Formats: sequence, C-alpha cells, structure tokens
Amino acid sequence: MSEFSSFLNEVAEGDYTYKFSTDQIFPSRSELIEWVRKIAFDLGFVVVIIRSDTTTSEPGRKAFILLGCERSGKYKKYKPDVQPSVSGTRKCECPFRLRGKPKGQSWVFKVMCGYHNHELAETLYGHPFVGRLNVVEQSILVDMTKSQVKPSNILLTLNEHNEANVTIMKQIYNVKYTYKQSLRGSRTDMQQLMMLLDRDKYI
Repeated sequence: MSEFSSFLNEVAEGDYTYKFSTDQIFPSRSELIEWVRKIAFDLGFVVVIIRSDTTTSEPGRKAFILLGCERSGKYKKYKPDVQPSVSGTRKCECPFRLRGKPKGQSWVFKVMCGYHNHELAETLYGHPFVGRLNVVEQSILVDMTKSQVKPSNILLTLNEHNEANVTIMKQIYNVKYTYKQSLRGSRTDMQQLMMLLDRDKYI
C-alpha cells in the first residue's frame, strides 16, 4: 500500500492537466499548436506532432491532430548493430497526449493524458527544437553573413530582437553552413573556390 501511495503521489506531481485545461477556441490549427507549445515551453518540455490528418475528402475520415511530449515513444535504431547509450536518447515512452479537432472553422482540443513520467527541464536553452531559427531570424542571419558579420554578433542581434531566444552558437554555425552549402550546390570546396576565383577575375 505504501508503494502504491507513493506511486499516486508521483503521478499527481507529474500531472499537468490543469495547465492545458481550457475552453478556448482557436481560429486555426497552427494557432492551437502555438498556444500549446508556449505553455509547454514555460513548463520545461517540448510538444511535437505525433500524428495528424487533414484529409477529409474520403468518407469516414475526420481531421485531427495528436500532440505529445518529445520524449514519447521508443528510440528507433538507424543502424541495427549500434546500441544507443543511456543518455543518447530522449525517448522514455512519456504518455502525455493532447488531441485537437476542428469545430466548424475553428479548432479545439482536449487533454487525453496530462502526466509526464520524467522530470521537466529547468531551462530549454540550446534545445535543438526550441532553438531553431524561424524564417525572419534566418533572413537576418543570411543578410549578416553576406556582410561578413561574426557569428557571435549575429547571435547577439537575434537575442536583441527576441528576449526569449534560446539559440546557441552551434545552431548559428549549423544554419550558416546550410546556407553556404545551398550556394555551393553539388560543387566541392575546391570547385567552389575555383569558380569564385574565375568569376571575380582573380586568375
């Protein structure tokens, strides 16, 4: 009985149903997701789309969206002969679930399970999902990269534009690399260098 009682206390401490209980009606699916992710961010976890269906043309199918904690499900090995380390995966089969559905032209959702079977993070600083740059921030980064601005100054500018920004330097370098790679295309580093030398009449 004492073990069962401690389990109930643990469930009660990890249950955040009350944080997501609302009668609010959202104008669109994207605004519903944005509202849920804002609450989750403040609590210290990340909400992802587990399943979604927007196809309503077929008989018997209804649009819906299933949201859950990023730590839900099990780790899937990309290589069968590689064993993940204990700290190498966030997946711990977290049962947290929210289900949204359209109501006329709007969207509503309900909490299917508000419980987390893990501790929530004190900060999401540097989180790969939360720290991703949006379209506006990527545009700022590209413009500043063209002007030869240092990555540290780019990050400082992004922080000034958004006080809630949790992007780290590594993510800035990753976006810069992706941008430069898009310019280079299929050319190697040496081929890109030779192309620029020829284009700018250095040789």
